[in-house]
Amino acid sequence: MKPNLASSLVEDLRERISSGDIAAGEKLPSENTLIASHGVSRTVVREAITRLQAEGLIYTRRGAGSFALTPPPETPTESQSLIPRTLEERRRLIEFRLGFETEAAANAALKSSEQDLASMDAALQGFEASLGNASVSMRCDYEFHLAVARATGNSYFIQAVQNFGPAMIAMPRRRLDSSESIDSTRLDSVAAEHRAIHQAIASANPQLASAAMRIHLSNSMARLQAEA
Repeated sequence: MKPNLASSLVEDLRERISSGDIAAGEKLPSENTLIASHGVSRTVVREAITRLQAEGLIYTRRGAGSFALTPPPETPTESQSLIPRTLEERRRLIEFRLGFETEAAANAALKSSEQDLASMDAALQGFEASLGNASVSMRCDYEFHLAVARATGNSYFIQAVQNFGPAMIAMPRRRLDSSESIDSTRLDSVAAEHRAIHQAIASANPQLASAAMRIHLSNSMARLQAEA
């Protein structure tokens, strides 16, 4: 895959959303339409969608498609500044996640179904198979955390994760906008931490699941600081 194909598609869709050609709340063209109109692969389209989600320009509903959001103004209001953009905003988001995701993991350990565990495993496998591709890794990382939230059966945990979308994953935008791959050591560390969370939830041990999630997010904080 040529690294500039996704960037070109992102720029085109970003411009259409910002100009109002695709209005706020309007559904984006389908994957098949974008593939045909831009001459790209499905992988390129999904990478572009992930980047736009990370920028807070679109949101995706399972089974319904992707929809445009109102582009943030040059000076965002308080209600429009929840998408983390700076290092400090990402740090604060991880602090927030430490509060609710550790509890979500504990709840998931008590309530998860086989289907929930299978969803976590599928996200894990996708992450491990991403070979360091930043956009794919971020999407699978997000899908893992969303699967944990869904395993609680508590709509508030689920909504908290969905409100941020893939932007909740601490991935610098410069990496998303380049062909740079994630360092294999970092990738392996995150995968191992996710695996530990999955195993703790599967063992129905809420204390262990909570601790595994806390370790993962604390390590995420450390990795974020190291990239500053």
